[in-house]
Amino acid sequence: MRRTAVLGSAGALIAGTLIGGAISAPSATAESRHHQVSEVQGVELAAARAARSGIDWQDCPADWALAKPIQCGWVTVPLDYARPDGKQIKLAVDRHVSTGTKDERQGALLYNPGGPGGSGLRFPTRITNKNPLWTNTAKAYDFVGFDPRGVGHSAPISCVDPQEFAKAPKADPVPDSEADKRAQRKLAAEYADGCARRSGDMLPHMTTPNTARDLDVIRAALGEEKLNYLGVSYGTYLGAVYGTLFPTHVRRMVVDSVVNPAKDNIWYQANLNQDIAFQGRWDDWKAWVAKNDSVFHIGNTPAKVEQAWLELRAAAKKNPIGGVVGPAELIGFFQSAPYYDSSWAPIARIWSDYLGGDTQALVDAAAPDMSDAAGNISSENGNAVYTAVECTDAKWPTSWQKWDHDNTRLHKDYPFMTWANAWMNLPCATWSAKQQTPVNVKTGKGLPPVLIVQSTRDAATPYQGAVELHKRFKGSRLITERDAGSHGVTGLVNPCINERVETYLLTGRTDRNDVTCAPHATPKP
Repeated sequence: MRRTAVLGSAGALIAGTLIGGAISAPSATAESRHHQVSEVQGVELAAARAARSGIDWQDCPADWALAKPIQCGWVTVPLDYARPDGKQIKLAVDRHVSTGTKDERQGALLYNPGGPGGSGLRFPTRITNKNPLWTNTAKAYDFVGFDPRGVGHSAPISCVDPQEFAKAPKADPVPDSEADKRAQRKLAAEYADGCARRSGDMLPHMTTPNTARDLDVIRAALGEEKLNYLGVSYGTYLGAVYGTLFPTHVRRMVVDSVVNPAKDNIWYQANLNQDIAFQGRWDDWKAWVAKNDSVFHIGNTPAKVEQAWLELRAAAKKNPIGGVVGPAELIGFFQSAPYYDSSWAPIARIWSDYLGGDTQALVDAAAPDMSDAAGNISSENGNAVYTAVECTDAKWPTSWQKWDHDNTRLHKDYPFMTWANAWMNLPCATWSAKQQTPVNVKTGKGLPPVLIVQSTRDAATPYQGAVELHKRFKGSRLITERDAGSHGVTGLVNPCINERVETYLLTGRTDRNDVTCAPHATPKP
């Protein structure tokens, strides 16, 4: 569960009013005729309109970095599905048409990479980049990506000036005193206020159920009777909510690295559980670094690697590296190792080079680039959407004593991410928009078998999430990658998994029983 997004301002497809956050509201006459309806009726109405209008596919704007033959377009949705004739927003979508014959084509495959706050617009590049894992699937499906509401080009929200958001070094997330905690609490409250000030009209509607409704409108705009969907990380929760709200609209669904959809897990408990799992995967990486000490020279036992990490943190706290990399920036950089195996060697190499006297490589990797205005806008937007969706989806504790107690307790045994995660989520304690009740994810009549893929040592979405969704979606199948923890399993080379995902997408068939696969190859130093 984390975020990425992109913002653009040029090109024929961008409506001028979109950059301000939303397209124009209807006329006063239309507004006066407007009456509130149920959200079920609202999404049916919006989907019917989208089915009639379709999508006007064009070449993508140059600054979206999506070259031909990828095409881009817009889908219009209500900001509030209970008021389908009220304010509308436009969602950016893109596609690469299927590469197979007319007889091979099975429709569109929609993708969400997670977040909340992630953009799916890069998904069609799996075809243009000739990703071998997806060659056969691309013959059957148009690959369709989209920016969810609030993200990137889709009525983007913001909580703080992006350049201010990017500035470094930030305070050490691990507090030394009550004064440190008070300072962080103040920053979190100010951030929540900034969200309300800069994006207040959007916040009440920045929810997973609304994004699921948007997904159904996109399905209709594509001319698809049923949805084919691939969701990773938070995208699994979006898929779970969609499957609950629209069970008869699902054709095929793959969810990869699964958020536990239990109502009492969304979202406060989910983040506490994440802290525990991150520590476990951090320990896995330290063991790998120690095993390869002849290459990295950081420490030949996990305990020595941990000590080297604590010394690095302490030195950066006393004197930020290059003037800009303190403990907060180090955590932001090093957390990629527990997330992705592909980061294991690069992070170890940069750390090793730093210990050998190369400071610049670590600064380049961990510090913000203040000259990259577009990148900083993207990062700030992604964080804003992450915060808005998680804070609005569910009720959060408002008692600082509870936050303090829970995170102090966890930090003792799971120190790597606990306090950093706490401060990131603390704006939810003072959130201005009404906080909702999470959807009760369950099997509805007509829901087909869903394919669930999960590694046992995933840090961002602990394994129990896949088990829980498997229980809730009757007829689903669970593929477990044992003794592995890279986040996003379907993008890795593991034939035991790849072949089953492909078979499911192409034929709808699953194994008769759940399957456990050996881990993918361990990274090489």
